[in-house]
Amino acid sequence: MRDADPESIIAAIRPAGLSNQKGPRIQQVLAGISNERGSLDLQFLKDLPLEEARRWLMKFKGVGPKTAAIVLLFSFGRPAFPVDTHIYRVTGRIGLRPENMSVEQAHQHLEKLLPPESFYAAHLNIIRLGREICLARKPACPRCPLREVCKFAMLEGVQSDI
Repeated sequence: MRDADPESIIAAIRPAGLSNQKGPRIQQVLAGISNERGSLDLQFLKDLPLEEARRWLMKFKGVGPKTAAIVLLFSFGRPAFPVDTHIYRVTGRIGLRPENMSVEQAHQHLEKLLPPESFYAAHLNIIRLGREICLARKPACPRCPLREVCKFAMLEGVQSDI
């Protein structure tokens, strides 16, 4: 990807959204890694202290807390919890984080709240819940398996339709 035609990268990642912005940034990050490390091998991150590894990744423009946590968790099995829009919405609704907490703060908050061995499964399952049931505009609370403990559902007086 580092050396590919930029238009082919933009086309390949278009379904993920913001491809015109993300395509060039991906190439810039890959070039930056190559320039600094001499290769694209990131195995050294596995041995760095977690916060040092996170900071190293985030020094590249376009790599924020979510992307750094994704790399650390999914590539290296490190205890980092990525927070995307679905996770932010769902954790706020069910009361796992304060409503006024920023996305940046939510990363650290959820990392302290959840056991590290659950990060991988929790991340995937909360995203799935956010995509399929706890939708942004019209949540399907009556179908939600968490409705009995969900602050949002309780406030809405949601009853099961099952």
